[in-house]
Amino acid sequence: MSRALRLAITTPNAVLLDEAGVRSVRAEDESGGFGLLPGHADLLTVLPPSVLRWRSADGAERYCAIRGGVLTVRGGESVSVACREGLLGRDLRKLDAEVRAARAAEKDAAARARVEETRLHVSAVRRLVRYLRPSGASELLGDGKDAP
Repeated sequence: MSRALRLAITTPNAVLLDEAGVRSVRAEDESGGFGLLPGHADLLTVLPPSVLRWRSADGAERYCAIRGGVLTVRGGESVSVACREGLLGRDLRKLDAEVRAARAAEKDAAARARVEETRLHVSAVRRLVRYLRPSGASELLGDGKDAP
């Protein structure tokens, strides 16, 4: 069994990191934070926007903010992260702030999508009711429009 990990972080456009000799990796999925050491069982998990942390061979802690991705552990010695976007850095506070902003943006986009979905649903129901009801009964819907 190897006493170190090989960590690779990739995006669709670039290899952000390919480092051998990594002592440990810390990540977070929807169930919470977890750590990986050499010899870890095979694993596949989805990562939300978060900061990936690892301890390199020289003992320094390194960081990468990711905008969601997939983490894979193979053979207890290879950790791969495929993400949409990633940003390597040494300032944990700055990267953490960027992750919080990314999570807020995703939450806002999801809320806007729900509002639009509801608007489209209401519009479709109104059209169906107008089509199916007898003409002259538009005041019952409260939309103020006459039936076609």
